[in-house]
Amino acid sequence: MRKLTFELAADDKRDIVKRTYKFALRIIQIANKLPNSSFTYPIRDQLIRSGTSVGSNAEEASAGFSRSDFIFKMSVASKEAREANYWLRLVRDSEIAKTKELEEEINNAVTESNELKKILTSIVKTSKERKY
Repeated sequence: MRKLTFELAADDKRDIVKRTYKFALRIIQIANKLPNSSFTYPIRDQLIRSGTSVGSNAEEASAGFSRSDFIFKMSVASKEAREANYWLRLVRDSEIAKTKELEEEINNAVTESNELKKILTSIVKTSKERKY
């Protein structure tokens, strides 16, 4: 299996759909490396759901029917980025991540989720201001 890279090219940083897609890939890779147990299953499930939902909502927003639809879907993406950030921090701080490599991957994903939260919140705020 090829090693996935999550380095963002210059155009990826400015394209929220590409960026959130790469974030979803990162989340899947992290979740796949978490230990298998009845204890970690619900956490992994929530992490995958929220982490991949960021990108799916941004993708949907890009084809929104109206400005209101766009704002709504970007708002959902922003909320999901916040939730993914929560689950990532929970995994990191509860020491479920057993290796330094995985801990570093999680820290990088936390940083990216923080940036996505800011970007998506800004998109929503700017879109709301332009709407009225």
